[in-house]
Amino acid sequence: MTAPQSPTPADELRGAGLRVTAARVALLETVRAGDHLGVEAIADGVRDRVGHISLQAVYDALHALTTAGLVRRLEPPGSPARFEGRVGDNHHHLVCRSCGVVVDVDCAVGHAPCLTASDDAGFTVDEAEVIYWGLCPGCMAAGGS
Repeated sequence: MTAPQSPTPADELRGAGLRVTAARVALLETVRAGDHLGVEAIADGVRDRVGHISLQAVYDALHALTTAGLVRRLEPPGSPARFEGRVGDNHHHLVCRSCGVVVDVDCAVGHAPCLTASDDAGFTVDEAEVIYWGLCPGCMAAGGS
């Protein structure tokens, strides 16, 4: 008996109703191999895999993959958008005020959406987005502020 195989990026694109292209597969692989990458870093990773691709094509593909739920867009205030492949688990982020590094952190307590609003105003809450701000260990050691 063999273990079930994980779906390939191409399978995931098809499953999301998206056309499978070499650029989209490369983009999905780049985002998942990276660590909260910005658009320029993603474009460089895609170019390393498939050759030339315009920045506009990268933006368009990121929009399609984000809309399809295959990629998550993170936009900490004052920072450019970053993208990650960890989706669907309602995790949160730590952001260093000095160097800008972003780290995943699991939900603080309880079940999704992790936090209960003091007044939900009649909404059915299904997700919470939390960003913890501070200094990373490297910046603290370097005396960053």
